[in-house]
Amino acid sequence: MSKLIARVMIAAGALAAPCAPAAAIVIGPHVATCEAGGKPALLVKIVGLKTRTGTIRVQTYGGDPAHYFDKGSYIERVEVPTPAAGTVEVCMPVPKSGTYAVSVRHDVTGKGGTDMADGGGLSGNPSLSLMDVVFKRRPTPVQVQVRVESGVTPVPVVMNYVRGGGFGPIPGAR
Repeated sequence: MSKLIARVMIAAGALAAPCAPAAAIVIGPHVATCEAGGKPALLVKIVGLKTRTGTIRVQTYGGDPAHYFDKGSYIERVEVPTPAAGTVEVCMPVPKSGTYAVSVRHDVTGKGGTDMADGGGLSGNPSLSLMDVVFKRRPTPVQVQVRVESGVTPVPVVMNYVRGGGFGPIPGAR
């Protein structure tokens, strides 16, 4: 390809588009809270999805750290369809500045049940073994806590899935 043709194609956007990173997709019912930025909120950035099917559930926890992840103890729960592409971000408002934790579940089939194909992740991205998952052992509160001041606090969560005899991130996952 000649330099002139390449310059024309770049100017027209023909060569630039494939190189552009995928845009972040902020999803869920609280998008406006993170866009406004004045109230305390967590912007949960979910990375490492095994597939782009099913649903994603994000839950926030606060109060007594000893009860993070207890059944039904979440502050807020948002469940959304998994977007087909892009970086997935979910805005989760919290009542006030303080210390919180986040859990993310990827229901690959979207049927609501839990099976071996599903994945999960926690704020702080602690390492978990398959035995931790099977026996429902929890990380320490210090491993998962996120400090929120006023405004929006970004929280990256790397998804983990059962693979082989272990539980962890999927190499090359999107």
